[in-house]
Amino acid sequence: MAGGRGENERMNTHNPFDWKAGYASQRSPVFARNVVSTSHPLGAQAGLKMLQQGGNAVDAAIAAAAMMTIVEPCSNGLGSDMFCILWDGTALQGLNASGCAPAAWTPAYFRAKYGADAKTPPKRGWDSVTVPGAVAGWMALHERYGKLPFADLLAPAIEIAERGYGVPVIVQHKWTAAAELPEITSQPGFAQAFLPHGRAPHVGERFAFPDAARTLRLIAQTQGEAFYRGEVAAAAEAHAKASGAAMTAADFAAYRPEWVTPIAKNYRGHTVHEIPPNGQGIAALIALGILDRFDIASLPVDSVASQHLQIEAMKLAFADVYRYVGEPRTMALTPAQMLDDAYLDSRAKLIDLKRAQNFGPGHGPQGGTIYMTAADESGMMISFIQSNYMGFGSGVVVPGYGLSLQNRGHGFTLDESRANVVGPGKRPFHTIIPAFLTRNGAPVMSFGVMGGDMQPQGHLQTLVRMLDYHQNPQAACDAPRWRFNGGIVNAEQGLAAADGLRGLGHRVEPFADSYQDYGAGQFIWRLGDPAVEGYAVASDPRRDGLAAGF
Repeated sequence: MAGGRGENERMNTHNPFDWKAGYASQRSPVFARNVVSTSHPLGAQAGLKMLQQGGNAVDAAIAAAAMMTIVEPCSNGLGSDMFCILWDGTALQGLNASGCAPAAWTPAYFRAKYGADAKTPPKRGWDSVTVPGAVAGWMALHERYGKLPFADLLAPAIEIAERGYGVPVIVQHKWTAAAELPEITSQPGFAQAFLPHGRAPHVGERFAFPDAARTLRLIAQTQGEAFYRGEVAAAAEAHAKASGAAMTAADFAAYRPEWVTPIAKNYRGHTVHEIPPNGQGIAALIALGILDRFDIASLPVDSVASQHLQIEAMKLAFADVYRYVGEPRTMALTPAQMLDDAYLDSRAKLIDLKRAQNFGPGHGPQGGTIYMTAADESGMMISFIQSNYMGFGSGVVVPGYGLSLQNRGHGFTLDESRANVVGPGKRPFHTIIPAFLTRNGAPVMSFGVMGGDMQPQGHLQTLVRMLDYHQNPQAACDAPRWRFNGGIVNAEQGLAAADGLRGLGHRVEPFADSYQDYGAGQFIWRLGDPAVEGYAVASDPRRDGLAAGF
């Protein structure tokens, strides 16, 4: 029959549409005094509800974060890690709520289970799971800054988890991509939680998650104690033990998030702030520091020369980050050494304006993620990110509790000469990075771009567009991107410089991974007095998201 759709789809009168068909559309920035931007509309609405009830930006972020674990489970869950950078009205504060390795984890532990040739912990399963930090991060934020009762912040997510919601287009696409991978679907608890009717939900089909609602209620009732030192932790231990894994309730109980001072680098009269290692935010700072040595604004915005410079700076940054970054106490170089101006001068001189190169790390001076942001009219702004890492993370879901666990342990190495070697209680190298922009010590923008190693690349490309080329946040968000990916440059459709980059020796190829892509960002730019002029807000068209405010 005409149309080419399958029999079941043709007969579904409640859902008769081809959700993939459509035309290019353009988003406009949103202007308001109280704002939330997330990759799912229900997340933004949960945050706005808290602001309308008298809460602040932190209350909005926690409510949105809880909602996102339900409505975008292909990217995050109750077993996620999280980070944030917060302008509290007077200063920037950073929170590292990334989880730690179980006490039993050593290189010997993994080699005994996975062979002497194993290079990293596995990609999926319980032996890829570090202690989840996101819930502890919510609690730490609320304890220090929250205005509304904590239970009120989780209420919207609990309601949606119980009643269900229609699965949106892009979430459904990523859900389906994961459901085609046996390495995920074979993990204990996954199919029961995320494959209703034996498959991923269709676009617009109702999905409910009552097990997660149960856990959210326990978290709300006990101020998080049930999660880390009670019923949920005990259930996780039992499930891990049944799977032959080492995670224990004691590992959960020992976990604490850490307040940290963001690291920073000046760029074009502004200061860019990132969470310090164990995260990869320093890669964006290194690349921007290198680019600051060039007059990139003199080059046309979408030109081959401009894109080439950015790519080469990013390659240099990654060469150092992958060699040196890990748990801070084990790093051979400090962040300050990696961002030293003389060192960045020497790295910038390696760039050839006429050809692409492969860079190794320098020596330095010796010595499937969700991002969202919220701001309120008092001036509080929060840049917030949480993630299960690779799509549905480990694939493991604790039965009865909807606890979908990240696979951040796969980020460790078993190479004992590296800073990022696995060890008891250590935090692995992390890809998720919230960011913040200030000028002369005053807040300018909270922002982030989700998507694995695309994140610092997205920070770089959007900031260059805004600060060098004066594109507004939504335009910078909409513009086509490139992604440096293991020696290859992936070029998004519409990137005009693709052929010219090939001429400079870049290996430019399509991006084959059906789950990962060119990232997705949210941006809040402060226009002046937030109670008067308010903010300009953007949300990435590469997701189902929403920028909203009042």
